[in-house]
Amino acid sequence: MGQVAIPPSGEQWTISAPADDNGPGAAAIITQVGAGIRVLKVGGEPVLHGYPLQSKADGGRGQLLMPWPNRIRDGKYTFDGVSQQLALSEPGRGNASHGLVRWALWSLEELADSSVTLSYLLLPQQGWDACLRIKVRYTVMSNGLEVATKVTNVGTTKAPFAYGAHPYLTTGETTVDEVTLTVPAGRKIDVDDRLIPTGSSPVGEGTDFRAGAPIANTVLDTAFTDLEPGDDGRWRVSIQRGDRRTTIWADAGTFGYLQVFTGDSLPPERKRRSGVAVEPMSAPANAFASGESLTVLRPGDVWSGTWGISASGRMPA
Repeated sequence: MGQVAIPPSGEQWTISAPADDNGPGAAAIITQVGAGIRVLKVGGEPVLHGYPLQSKADGGRGQLLMPWPNRIRDGKYTFDGVSQQLALSEPGRGNASHGLVRWALWSLEELADSSVTLSYLLLPQQGWDACLRIKVRYTVMSNGLEVATKVTNVGTTKAPFAYGAHPYLTTGETTVDEVTLTVPAGRKIDVDDRLIPTGSSPVGEGTDFRAGAPIANTVLDTAFTDLEPGDDGRWRVSIQRGDRRTTIWADAGTFGYLQVFTGDSLPPERKRRSGVAVEPMSAPANAFASGESLTVLRPGDVWSGTWGISASGRMPA
């Protein structure tokens, strides 16, 4: 008898919710590697552009980015008087990118029909001296998904911390050029050629999506801030094609930044294809070095944040 092949993203957990007055029913597949989202469908149609079972999460698809999102210049920072050097996981630009947990093996804490909770213990390693226990709970509703994260400093030293997530939204488009993007942001983060922040400026031509605008040939790998929340304290970013709309939301008080990525820096076979990355972040790139919006977790401190994805409109038969 041949050996059963293990998927590149490890064990898979499927959760689902039936149709009700709020939606046509939804299902998600969460992975052991990185506790990421591989599949999310509402009404049987993808609303998250995931990846096949026999592939890895290229382009950060559905991954969680902790203890920092985005990039750290040269992988260098100083925290609590100690100089640190992280591995350069983005060697082309000489940066440390997207944290330390997205390729880790997470442990199953609890599994129910419509939810799954996974955990990971982040321990000291090159460039990182703290001990964090991380738990993430995915809950499927009839029209989408909620992601709740809790991070506890279980060590004896202070820890720098910022959070990000990397879902790619889709409405069934062939390329991202086909969709209309709405982003309620008043400012964008200006960056250098290594995508490290140099400041911020008001949104303008090519970056002002507050009223909704077609992406068309616009190239975005852009962080936004000054996000306008709704009455419930959440900001919402959406892509729309025809009467299908996919929306990501997040608590504005926790997630003061977001990144929008249209895929143009990916390899040629992936450029401008389906899926727009919309990444909620608690801090901008290089926060470990700059201190901008950085959270400091003392021993026993807890950080928590919640975001989610929803879909509306007519799903194809």
